[in-house]
Amino acid sequence: MKLNVAALLALSVPCFAQQDPNAVEAGRLVFRMSCAGCHGLHATGGRGGPDLTRGTYSTGDADKDLFSVISNGVPGTEMPSFRGALEDANISRLVAYVRSLSHAGAVPVKGDRTAGEKLFWGKGSCGQCHRVGMRGTAIGPDLTRAGKQRSLAYLRESVVAPDADLTPGYATIVVVTRDGAKITGVEKGFDNFSARLIDLSGRYYSFLKDDVKSMEREYRSVMPSNYGRMFSANDLDDLLAYLASLGGER
Repeated sequence: MKLNVAALLALSVPCFAQQDPNAVEAGRLVFRMSCAGCHGLHATGGRGGPDLTRGTYSTGDADKDLFSVISNGVPGTEMPSFRGALEDANISRLVAYVRSLSHAGAVPVKGDRTAGEKLFWGKGSCGQCHRVGMRGTAIGPDLTRAGKQRSLAYLRESVVAPDADLTPGYATIVVVTRDGAKITGVEKGFDNFSARLIDLSGRYYSFLKDDVKSMEREYRSVMPSNYGRMFSANDLDDLLAYLASLGGER
């Protein structure tokens, strides 16, 4: 028998919905309406939101932690507060649904994380743009908690096809000055009147539109697209093993 959507969303359940046999299905429906845009249809993550299928979360692993994050958001991130937009009962159902997904993220990691760490800081020169803990440069996204926030499939795509799903706020800015110089870098701010960017050497620029010949925001990554060719299959497995191991401890 098909479940009635309106009836599911109107159910009154205890906090965290553990005694409601329909809580997971109800939570799935709420998730698709409110959360899938950032976390992906199957909660495996996107550039705007982390993978939720791993069973471990950056802000705490207890049910009360999940409930708090959904209710209050996470300051300094793209995670907004859903307090007011969702009733506590529906937030509880979301917690139940997210809990039900934890088995889906258990993808085995084949590589050697120690070898991958050497590739990251050495051959790949990834630290020229990315930070892990206190090491590296914050030109691109911070990878300190990459393994805890992203699925293995997501990390692989990010390495071999960086333009496939661009991280919000990391578009490429191209400015041509009045004397014809072309400056390319990572977006730090862009509107109809100005552009701010940082190039791959770490130099920061700020321009007013009226003072340059052109300025454009291109929805592509400045990250090289040749890592799939640069690294062997074993190298790539090792690199991914290292990225998957990153949980914020370093």
